[in-house]
Amino acid sequence: MPEVFAPIEAGSIPPSPVDSSPRRLSWGKLVQRLADFSTNDSSIEPRSNNGSRSDLSDSGSDVSTDLCPSNDDLFFDPMEEAILKEVVDIIARSLREAKDSDCALRCTKLLIPEKLLEHIGQELLHLAASEPCGLRGALIDLCVEQGAACESIGQLSVDPYLVPTFQLTLVLRLESGGLWPKIQGLFSSKSPSTPALRQALKLSTGFRVIKKKLYSSEGLLIEEC
Repeated sequence: MPEVFAPIEAGSIPPSPVDSSPRRLSWGKLVQRLADFSTNDSSIEPRSNNGSRSDLSDSGSDVSTDLCPSNDDLFFDPMEEAILKEVVDIIARSLREAKDSDCALRCTKLLIPEKLLEHIGQELLHLAASEPCGLRGALIDLCVEQGAACESIGQLSVDPYLVPTFQLTLVLRLESGGLWPKIQGLFSSKSPSTPALRQALKLSTGFRVIKKKLYSSEGLLIEEC
């Protein structure tokens, strides 16, 4: 099975796919979902979310937000919505796993705002809408901004059996303002064995996305979300 994750050197935001041959992780679940769609003609109904949602998703929580477009959207695609949910789940899982690695997110506890995941899902759908293969043609670089530099969390290909048609670089930011610095200590675990770790980190709901078409010479599209 093809492997889909690759780290990128820390530095400026990567404008093109990684040249080196880095460590990769597998995407069996998503590949199986895509295979199921190819053999199953049954429709998929979007899941509604009637309960209230907290503002934060802890490092062990399950992402279950409703990322589907409005029912009034004439271009709504059930398959695209199902793929999107899988992709957002994988992005959230990758962020949670990154807290235990030697990267910008290394900490004892990572708080991921649910609103951030919702906005990422909406932006992925928006940028994939004009692509010939939709979201399946996306190559996604996941990065965290560290001052003027950008550190890679990983790279993923939505459909490893399809040649990517466009590349998206998601540049996330760590929360540093507002009320967070004053309450950050409340989320920190009191452990003498981890004094060198930043005890708790929270991702900001704002991020930058950079789109590059891989089949044309069009310039980069940069959006602040």
